Amino acid sequence: MALGTVKKTAVKQPETVFISEADQYVFGQGSHYDIYKKLGAHPSVENGQQGYYFAVWAPHAMDVFVVGEFNNWNETQYPMHCLGKGGIHGLFIPGVKAGELYKFLIVTEDGRKLYKADPFANYAELRPGNASKTADLFGFSWQDTAWMKKQTVEDPQKKPIAIYECHIGSWMKHPDGTEDGFYTYREFADRLVAYLKEMQFTHVELMGIAEHPFDGSWGYQVTGYYAPTSRYGEPKDFMYLVNELHKNNVGVILDWVPAHFATDAFGLADFDGQPLFEHPDKRLGEHPEWGTKIFNYQKNEVQNFLIANALFWQREYHIDGLRVDAVASMLYLDYGKKDGEWLPNKDGGNKNYDAIAFFKHLNSVVCGSRKGFMMIAEESTAWPKVTGDVKDDGLGFTFKWNMGWMHDFCEYMKLDPYFRANNHYAMTFAMTYNDSENYILPLSHDEVVHLKCSMVNKMPGYTVDKYANLRVGYTYMFGHSGKKLLFMGQEFAQEREWSEARELDWGLLQEPLNKGMQEYVKELLKLYNAYPCLHEIDNSWDGFCWLNSDDKDRSIYSFYRRSADGKKNVMFVLNMTPVAREAYQVGVPKKKKYQLLLNSDEKRFGGNGAEIKEEIMAYNKKCNFQPYSIDIDLPAYGAAVFMF
Repeated sequence: MALGTVKKTAVKQPETVFISEADQYVFGQGSHYDIYKKLGAHPSVENGQQGYYFAVWAPHAMDVFVVGEFNNWNETQYPMHCLGKGGIHGLFIPGVKAGELYKFLIVTEDGRKLYKADPFANYAELRPGNASKTADLFGFSWQDTAWMKKQTVEDPQKKPIAIYECHIGSWMKHPDGTEDGFYTYREFADRLVAYLKEMQFTHVELMGIAEHPFDGSWGYQVTGYYAPTSRYGEPKDFMYLVNELHKNNVGVILDWVPAHFATDAFGLADFDGQPLFEHPDKRLGEHPEWGTKIFNYQKNEVQNFLIANALFWQREYHIDGLRVDAVASMLYLDYGKKDGEWLPNKDGGNKNYDAIAFFKHLNSVVCGSRKGFMMIAEESTAWPKVTGDVKDDGLGFTFKWNMGWMHDFCEYMKLDPYFRANNHYAMTFAMTYNDSENYILPLSHDEVVHLKCSMVNKMPGYTVDKYANLRVGYTYMFGHSGKKLLFMGQEFAQEREWSEARELDWGLLQEPLNKGMQEYVKELLKLYNAYPCLHEIDNSWDGFCWLNSDDKDRSIYSFYRRSADGKKNVMFVLNMTPVAREAYQVGVPKKKKYQLLLNSDEKRFGGNGAEIKEEIMAYNKKCNFQPYSIDIDLPAYGAAVFMF
C-alpha cells in the first residue's frame, strides 16, 4: 500500500428482504426461528433502490400503513400489503435510512386508528417518546471468537459461575450534571469490565435491557423485546459492551420477561384492535396484581415471537444466557390472583399446560442452538424438574434460582444471635433438597428494595457486628453448593436500599468497613474460581459433606467441599454468634495439615484481628463421625476456611 493511502473497507450492500409463503406458513406453525429477520424493519433493495422493508403481524386489522419521519407522518402515503391469510403485512419503502422514527398505523375493523410501535423493532425512541427507529445491525466487528468457542466446550454445571447482577442506569452516574446521568453502553463497558476483572466475577446479569417506557419498572414491563434500550445508546453500542466483556472473559446474562408485558397504548396490548399477543379472556390474559398483560401461550405465533426473541439475543448480540423472570407466574394459572380472577385448566387444576409446553419448546430450541447457553429460571415454588431433561418431562432449564435458600438465609441472618440456636436448621435445610435441581444461590435486587433493608442492615447488632455477620454469611454462601449471584453494591455492603434513580454509594469505599467488605468478597471470589471443589460438583452429595450440622447451641456450622479428584478440598467453619470459641474441636476426614485460606476477622477485612493458625495438624480423635480432629481458635462472628 502506498504511503498516505487509506485501506477502504468494503461496505456490504443490503440484501432484498421479502416474506414468502413458506415464511408465513412456518410462522403460523410457531417454528420460524429467524422470523425477526423478516418482521420489523430491515435494510433492503428493490429494483436497484435502497430502503427499508417493513413487515408486521396484524391479522385483525382492516388496513395498515407505515408512518414516520421519512414521510412527515402522512397517514395514507404508504399502505401495506396483506401477504396472506396469516395476517402479515409488508411494504418496501425506498430512501429510508437508519435512525428514522416510524410507527405502524393500524385501522381496526371498527374504524379506529391505532399508532403502534413495531413489536420487532431493533431500536426505539428515547423515552418519553415511544416510536420505533430504523436500525441496521450488520457490520459490527465482533472480536470474541475465543470466548464463544470456549463456551461450547465447557459444561456450565461444572465451571465457576459467580454473577454480578447489575442495573446500568444506577450502577454509576455520569458526573456531567445531566438529568439522568446515564453512561452510554460504551462508557459503562470501560468502567464495568475493569471492576469485574478486579473482583473476579465470572458473569454479569444486566437488568432492564429490552426497551421499556417506565424507569421504575426496572425493565420488567417491556414494550420492545427486540430493542436494547436507547437510554444508553444504539444497538451497536450494546454490541460493543458485550464484546468488551467477552474479550475480558466475562459472560453476559440478560433478564428476560416472557411472563407479561406492559399495557401502554403504543405497545403490544390489543395490538390490531383486538387481543393478539395476550389471551382474550382477562382471567388468562391479565395480571391484576401487576397491571400487565399475559402472553397467550396457546397461540403459535406468540410462542414464535418469544422463542425467536431468545434466539435473537443469543445470535445477534452473543448473549450467554437468559434469566427468565417470574416463571412461577406462568406455570400457575392462579398466581397472584383471587377467586374469580383465574380460569382452571381442562382438568380443573391450576397448572398452565400451555406455558409448560412453551417452556419445553423454548429451552429445547434455545439450548440446542448453542451448546453451553444458559436458561435460568426465577421459579419460587417446588415445581418438579425445572432443570430436568425435557425427555424426562422436565422443563429443560439449565439452572433454577434457589429462592428457598435465599429466604432461609435472609431470615436466619436477620435474627439476634440469641435466637439463632432455635432456628439452626434453617441454614442446613437447603442441602436436603439440593440434588433435586441445578441451583443458583441468589441475593438479588429483590432482597434490597421495598423496605427490606440492604444486606448489611438486615444484620443484627452494632455497626461492626453487622459487617462481621455479613462476612460470615457471605462465606456460608460461597461454601454452599450452587452457583452464586450478588446484586451490585452488596459486594461492598451498600447501606441504603437500592433505587434505580441514584447511583450506588461508591463513597462508602472510603470507609474501612466497606472497603474491607469489598476486599473480603474479592477474596471469596478468588477462592471460588481457584478451587474446583467449590464449583465442579454442585448438584450432588459427592461434592459436599457436613462435618457438624447440629451444633445449634453454639450456632456453629462446619462442612467441606470435595473435589472430583479428591485433591485440594476446602473446609468451612462458621461461627454465627458474638462469642469466640477457643480450641473449638472439628471432626475431619484426613490426618494431615489443614492450611488456612481465609480468616474473616482479619483487620484488612474490617475485623478485630483475631489470629488463626496458618496450619493445623489433625490428631487421632474421633469427632462427629469423622476419624480425626483439629482444634481451631474461632473468632466471634468468625469464618475460617481451610484447604486439605
